[in-house]
Amino acid sequence: MNVLVIGDSCEDIFIYGDIERISPEAPVPVFKPTHTEKNDGMAKNVANNVEALDMHIHTVTNKNSITKIRYVENRSGQMVLRVDEHDYCERVKENLLEGLKENKFKNPSFGFTSQREDHYDSIIISDYCKGFLEESDIEHICKYNKNVFVDTKKKLGEWIKDADFIKINELEYQKNHEVLSENEFEEKLIVTLGSKGCRYNGKDFLVKEVPVKDVSGAGDTFIAGLVRGYLDTNNIESAIEFAQKCTTYVVQQHGVATVTLKELQNG
Repeated sequence: MNVLVIGDSCEDIFIYGDIERISPEAPVPVFKPTHTEKNDGMAKNVANNVEALDMHIHTVTNKNSITKIRYVENRSGQMVLRVDEHDYCERVKENLLEGLKENKFKNPSFGFTSQREDHYDSIIISDYCKGFLEESDIEHICKYNKNVFVDTKKKLGEWIKDADFIKINELEYQKNHEVLSENEFEEKLIVTLGSKGCRYNGKDFLVKEVPVKDVSGAGDTFIAGLVRGYLDTNNIESAIEFAQKCTTYVVQQHGVATVTLKELQNG
């Protein structure tokens, strides 16, 4: 299985520490760092999840100019502060995406040499709306390729008719109500509902209750699992159930986590 991930990426930094007293200067907790962890975030985290699920991966993304810093209290595992730095990146080269048609790059100047990267079974658009992709880029990818899974923070546009599946959370669904008022799109939309599972085509997919340690990157795991499940079965409902198993596993881990097929079997 060959998968192409396109979108904006960041560096996720987790600073763990202890809070044992309140500052005498103001009623705020004093955070004492103990250790730091760094991870790939956003599109690169999607790619990491795809690779962990035994799929071949290629990523088209920005260099890490975006940074998210999370301060996490050791005892509770709760995030007490998040700081976003350099919250924007340069757009992808337009001529690069123009050559992406029929699930492969037809522009030889892109320079792929590996045979496994010649054709993609699926394309994931992981768009956090940081500037790497414009709506016209998403429209082009959806129009000229198949098995395209879209996860975007942008308002949904005309391209929705050409996308195969769109992952969207409940708040985003409400914001796009005018576009989604017609039932013709219901078979494209997977609406994630957090701890309540997700909804697809009028059907609710519930998840079992588990002790949650961290939800960072859980949406990235979900869409990677969705693609793996769909390529395995060609059935989106089976794919949703598999994606939920993947997500249930990672939210029980600290920080940004991935899951392997072996871990799912053992779990």
